[in-house]
Amino acid sequence: MRLVMNQPVEQMERPYARRWWALLVLCLSLLIIVMANTALTVAAPDMTEDLGLSSADLQWVIDGYTVPYAALMLLLGAIGDKYSRRGALVLGLVVFGGGAVSGYLAGSATGVIAARAVMGVGAALIMPATLSLLAATFPRAERAKAITLWTATAGLAIAAGPLVAGALLEDHGWSSTFLINVPIAALAIVGAFVLVPPSKADHHDRIDYVGGLLSVVWIGALVYMIIEGPHFGWGAKAIGAAVLAGVGLVAFVLWELRHPRPVLDVRRFAERRFAGSNLAVALFFLAVFGAFYFLTQHLQFVLGYDALDTGLRMLPLAGAVFVGSALTGYLTPRVGMKWTVSAGMVGGTVALALLTRVDAGSSYGDFVVPLVVLGLAIGLALSPCTDAIMGSFPESELGVGGAVNDTSLELGGSLGIAILGSLLGTSYSDHLADATQGSKLPPSALATAQDSVGAGYAVAQGIGDKARQVAGQAAQATDPQQAAQLKAQARQLAEGARQMADSVGSSFSDAVAHTSLVGAVVLGAGTVLVALLLPRKDKPAEEPAEQEEREPADVC
Repeated sequence: MRLVMNQPVEQMERPYARRWWALLVLCLSLLIIVMANTALTVAAPDMTEDLGLSSADLQWVIDGYTVPYAALMLLLGAIGDKYSRRGALVLGLVVFGGGAVSGYLAGSATGVIAARAVMGVGAALIMPATLSLLAATFPRAERAKAITLWTATAGLAIAAGPLVAGALLEDHGWSSTFLINVPIAALAIVGAFVLVPPSKADHHDRIDYVGGLLSVVWIGALVYMIIEGPHFGWGAKAIGAAVLAGVGLVAFVLWELRHPRPVLDVRRFAERRFAGSNLAVALFFLAVFGAFYFLTQHLQFVLGYDALDTGLRMLPLAGAVFVGSALTGYLTPRVGMKWTVSAGMVGGTVALALLTRVDAGSSYGDFVVPLVVLGLAIGLALSPCTDAIMGSFPESELGVGGAVNDTSLELGGSLGIAILGSLLGTSYSDHLADATQGSKLPPSALATAQDSVGAGYAVAQGIGDKARQVAGQAAQATDPQQAAQLKAQARQLAEGARQMADSVGSSFSDAVAHTSLVGAVVLGAGTVLVALLLPRKDKPAEEPAEQEEREPADVC
C-alpha cells in the first residue's frame, strides 16, 4: 500500500476503495473550521477580560474570520478545480493552522483579529475543497449518503465547539482554544496525503479572474455591511459598503452573463431547484446562527452555567442532527427533497416558536425540546439542499459548487448574527430601561448595563461589591449611629444589586422570546417561499452536470 495516495480519482476505473476513510479526513477538516466560530462564543468572556476588549473589538474578533471566509470561497473554489482540490485542502489547513498559532501567541486585540482573518482565508480554501473532493471521490449513487454525513459533521461542530472550548477553559486560558486546532489540522494534512486521492477538473479553461475578483468585492462588502450597520450604526462605512456591494453585484452579474466560461454561471439561479436550495440553506443558517448566538449567552449569563456546562447542554442539538440526517437519507428518496426540506424548515420554525415561551423563570429543561427540534430540522433540511446544489454543477466545477453552497451558508449565518443579534441587543436594552425605571441607578451605570447581558450582570456585581464594602465599614465603625446608617445603606445596596440582577435576567429572557418570534416569522415566510420554489418532482442530479460536460468548451 502506498504511503501517499497519488493516483487521481478521475483515472480510477472503479470507485476508490478507501473513500469512506477519505470522507473521515474531509469531515475532520470541516469540523475545525466550523468549531473555530462556535468555540469562540464560549471563550469570548475570558478573552475580553484578559485583553480589555471593547464591544467593537470583540465583534471584529468574531467577524474578522467571517469576511475573508465568505468573500474568497468562490474564487478559491475555482482555483482548486483547475489546479488541485487536494492541494487547496492541504494549503488551507496549513494557513488555518498558522493563523491558529498566531492567535495563540497574540497579546492584543489587533493581533487576535489578524489571526482570525488568516484563519478565515484558510477556511475559504478548506470548505469548498471538502465538498468538491467528496463529490469527486464518491460515485453518484453514494454521494447523497456521504453529503448527509458531511452535513451531520457541521451540525456536530456547532455543538462541539462550546464543549471543547469549555473543557479547555477549565484549566487553560482562552488562547488554548486557538492552539487545539493545530494538532487537528496536522492530522488532517497527513490524512489528506495518505487517504484522499488528488483531484482536479479533467478540462478547465483559463479561470475567470475578473469575475472571481468581482465576487470577492461584492460578497466581502456585503458581509462587512451586515456586520458594521446593525452593530455600529449606519454611518459612512456601512453605507459605503452597501453601495460597493450593490455596484459590485451588478457588475458581477453583467460580467458573468457575457463571459463564455464564467466563474459562476448566474443563469443557474433561474432553476427553481437550485435557487430554492440556496435560499433554504441561507435562511436556515440565519435562524440557526441567530438562535445559537443568544442561546449560549442565556445559558452562560442568565442560567449561570460555566463554559464546560454550556457545551454539555448543547449536545442534544448535535445528537438530533445525526438523527435528522439519518431520517433524510430514508425519506428523501421516497417523498422527494421538496417535502423533506420543507419539513425541516417547518421544524426550525417550530423550534424558534417554542423559544418565545422563555421568561425569567425558565430553566434549562425549557430549552431541551427546542434544541432537539432544531437539530432534527438541520439534519432533515440541509443534506438534500447541499446534494441538489452540488448536483447542479458539472464535474469540472465541483469546487465552485461547494463554494456556492458554503457562501449561502455563511451569508445566512452572518445575517442571522447581525439581524437577530442586533434585534436582541435593542430589545434587551429597551426592556432593561423599562425594568429599572424609577430606580436610583445612575444613568451612566444604566447605559453600561444596556450594552450587553454580561455588562448588565457586571453592573449588578459592582453594586453588590459596594454593598459588601459598606457593610465592612459598618462593622468597623465605633459610632453606633454611624454604624446603623452604614448598615442601612449596605442593605439598600444589596437589595439594589439583587433587583438589578433580576432585571437583567428578565430583560434578556424577554429579549430572547421577542427575537425568537421574529426569527420564527422570517423562517416561516421563507419556508413558504422555498416550498413554492422547489419543484414537486426531483430532477436527477446527473442531468445538468452531464449536459454541461457535453457542451463544447469555450476558450477565453
